[in-house]
Amino acid sequence: MTPALVVFDLDGTLLDTHIDLVDSLNHTIAALDLAPVTYDDLTHLVGHGAKVMIERACKLQGHSLEPEQLPGLLERFIAHYTENMPGATVPYPGLIDAMDHLKSKGYRLAVCTNKLEGLARTLLERLQLTHYFDAITGGDTFAVRKPDAGHLLGTVEMAGGDPRRTIMVGDSANDILVARNAGIPSIAVPFGYSDVPIESLRPTHIIAAFSELTPDLVEDLIGAAEVRNAG
Repeated sequence: MTPALVVFDLDGTLLDTHIDLVDSLNHTIAALDLAPVTYDDLTHLVGHGAKVMIERACKLQGHSLEPEQLPGLLERFIAHYTENMPGATVPYPGLIDAMDHLKSKGYRLAVCTNKLEGLARTLLERLQLTHYFDAITGGDTFAVRKPDAGHLLGTVEMAGGDPRRTIMVGDSANDILVARNAGIPSIAVPFGYSDVPIESLRPTHIIAAFSELTPDLVEDLIGAAEVRNAG
């Protein structure tokens, strides 16, 4: 039997990245002489990519962003963010213990994020977490990105997994939707960057902390999905 695969979102799920993302965003919009924004201004956009954050910050500040300005601003954001990694970013409490337990039981792990793959890999490398994952894919790895099922299914294939024995763990609509679109059970965490109550997204299961992410839970959800699909 193919080992079960647990696929994680990155920002707001594995890692609390909001301080560094907002810091790099404010560095970026300073080039336009715009005042800083706060995390509360952008909570539901953290994790949707730098481009969306830049556009939203400009709109909040009443700045009409010209299309030709965006590439340079994006480059400024990426340069600042990369230079300062990992900054204040940390894994969420209990994550390392949960991953160690899953790995010890033979589970495969992967990352499926809309963050640029290069940024995701660099961040995980600097936090010395890369060795946990059989695949790391970003928003530019494939021709599609979450919530398109192709992003998650492509990650599963790269990790050597089987979609029928895979779980997606995330904190936002894109994560729950990509799992649903791929026919894969989802586990939601409530401590990430969703702008709506996580239960309203109708994930398969919600955990309050990573201490609840156990092999037994993964197998229960996979088993329940197999029963539903058989019916």
